[in-house]
Amino acid sequence: MAQSNLSELRAKESEFTAISQDIKGGSSAALCSVCKGSRLLCGKDRCPVVTRYHAHLKASTKFSENMAGSSPPSVFVGRAGYPKVYIGPMVPPIMGDTEIMDMPEMWVGKSIDDILGYRMNLVRGMHAVNVHNVENGGRIVDETRELAMGYGTADMEAVFYRRPSGRMTFDDNTQPFGPSAPLKSFDINSLKIDHRIDKAYSDTDLRAAEAVIGLYGNGTMLSRLQRSFSVGAFGIGKNRKFVPTRWSITAIDDILGKNLLQSTRDAPIITDFEVYETESLDNRWAILMMPCTWRYELIEAWYPRSVWNPYGQGIEIISDWEFYKPRKTYARIGGCYYSARLAVNENLTARNRQAGVVIFREAHAGYIMPVGVWNVRENVRDAVKKVPKKFVTLSVALAYIQTKMDIPMTRWIRTSGILKDMLYQRRIEDFLGGRAEPGLEAQDEDHGSEGQHSLQPI
Repeated sequence: MAQSNLSELRAKESEFTAISQDIKGGSSAALCSVCKGSRLLCGKDRCPVVTRYHAHLKASTKFSENMAGSSPPSVFVGRAGYPKVYIGPMVPPIMGDTEIMDMPEMWVGKSIDDILGYRMNLVRGMHAVNVHNVENGGRIVDETRELAMGYGTADMEAVFYRRPSGRMTFDDNTQPFGPSAPLKSFDINSLKIDHRIDKAYSDTDLRAAEAVIGLYGNGTMLSRLQRSFSVGAFGIGKNRKFVPTRWSITAIDDILGKNLLQSTRDAPIITDFEVYETESLDNRWAILMMPCTWRYELIEAWYPRSVWNPYGQGIEIISDWEFYKPRKTYARIGGCYYSARLAVNENLTARNRQAGVVIFREAHAGYIMPVGVWNVRENVRDAVKKVPKKFVTLSVALAYIQTKMDIPMTRWIRTSGILKDMLYQRRIEDFLGGRAEPGLEAQDEDHGSEGQHSLQPI
């Protein structure tokens, strides 16, 4: 039986190689046109195109020019054409409790099919507006802002200029969503406004970052903060504007992460090397916390046939890091860098501790389509809630992580800026015969260092 499976695998590999060589340029479109979803020439366990098609098929029969449904609530602000963008509500053709459709905090443990089912049903209404026209944009603008500030499901009716159509939209920062259509009008029949967000909206002298930090401290969910931030609900009155959804998500993660980091860097240092771990959507995670002053790195390894390495022949690995001070340049690894940084700082702040952190992520072939940076944030959050494995030395901690990951630890170290520094950089305590005080070590590392490594095949 095993020999038969091996022969089958080799035959498929040979077929894939031969066809790839025949297709000029090896483009994904050409490969898909030969495969047509039946031969899985990309090597994935299931065809992403067919998966999206089936999700669309289930929902498309319910879409029409006039739709009534319960919004989670949800809104979307586009970025194409900035500063002139499309904004509008997102509404499913479903009445009832739909809140989970736009609440990624509840998606840990859900399958790709579950997430597609939630998001494919959300129709995006599109209304053109200048991002600076927050207060005088008309009724659609006002109601979109109100919807973003709400909680619980909101029953509404939407009228489009045409039947919603188009493919499902995927982005590594934002959650996927279904078809769209130009919006003629929409009416909200029932909506509960979050009074805490409404109070911040009414305060036109309160800076946006202060509003976000205050609301987060009062227990407001990130998804609600991101929505409200995107519709210009926060900030000094004259400075308010619409913020594209993908930018809003990263802005909230960055604002809150930096704020928590102020507490983290003043806290006592942990005493052991701690390893947290989890698996989700064919992603493996290991979070290493080290007994030293704050430093942070996210390393991602993308396997062939995974979403961002669909036709590669080897594993692509990329990393970004910072030392004691937060980085000043945008992380090339993207919004997930800030999402994960927030998640680990939530953990450290909650227990009044400081640590250096390295996050290892292996994205395997089963991760067939991007679902948004929530996947990083919520899985890291989930991992650090668990009881960690504790080790006395870095070498033993790394050896344990190696048992959970497929990629050799030497390869992770070669890519990592933080691990190389921890393993090979001599410190003040080496000469003093013990661990340096946090202030001394901070001075040694506090050089504003940040870095990134390019995609490197294994």
